[in-house]
Amino acid sequence: MTNGITSEHVELSVDGEDVTIHYRTGGEGPPMVFLHGIGLDAATVSWRHALPALAPERTVYALDLPGHGDSDKPDRAYTTDYYLETVAEFIDALGIEEPAMAGLSMGGAIALGHTLDGGPVERLVLVDSYGLGADAYWRTAASSVLQTPILGNMLWQGVGSSQPAIRNSLRSMGPGEPPQQLVEDIDNVVDRQTVRAMRRWQQSEFRWCGFRTDYSDRLDELDVPTMLIHGAVDPLLPRRWSEQAAGIVTDSTLKIFEDCGHCPPREHPDRFNRAVRAFC
Repeated sequence: MTNGITSEHVELSVDGEDVTIHYRTGGEGPPMVFLHGIGLDAATVSWRHALPALAPERTVYALDLPGHGDSDKPDRAYTTDYYLETVAEFIDALGIEEPAMAGLSMGGAIALGHTLDGGPVERLVLVDSYGLGADAYWRTAASSVLQTPILGNMLWQGVGSSQPAIRNSLRSMGPGEPPQQLVEDIDNVVDRQTVRAMRRWQQSEFRWCGFRTDYSDRLDELDVPTMLIHGAVDPLLPRRWSEQAAGIVTDSTLKIFEDCGHCPPREHPDRFNRAVRAFC
């Protein structure tokens, strides 16, 4: 990652345990915090193109959440509440005041939850965000697999183990062939401990009756400008979640990216960066 974006570390205490967090930062101006998704993701995966694009106008921060990238990957439970505490501690430790926040997938839920819990946030960018709905068509099957250890091991044993396995996983998340740079970025940061963190978070979130985290009934509490971006053909989290949320949040902007799956910042980086820069 270039254009003045540097690699830093900070020591935090989260849920009574010390954890070292790696993050990317750079730029000038008001702060903006970027939060990646669960599993095949990290700061350098989702935000490779966004950080240098926003840095001329914002001081950007993109952390690797615990279990991901170059941050610590403790052998523990991984839950949405754990990640919410991590982000709150990160912002406090670095003295970041009233940042804009952007979150992709699970990261969107963390940004949204942080804001609804009273974190001082200037504005929100929710990208194919988790936490905006109660269920999805694939959740029943996923819950069954995750609660069956043998099936779960079979499902995840190849995830992140090779570039072909990563490429196959990415093909299920979007309409086109994933670029080699994205495959390499994921291959560089995902290991067995990352897969362990992903499975444990999924086991916490994917219940028999639906998703554990669903902020859809609290969206009318949002009082900050909010942009919702969603890939039109995202196979994981339905676009209607963002469309419905935009109809509830008082100060909202909705952008649907055509021919785009679950990761707009990497599938359509130029369009994504233009939209976020205009909003922020």
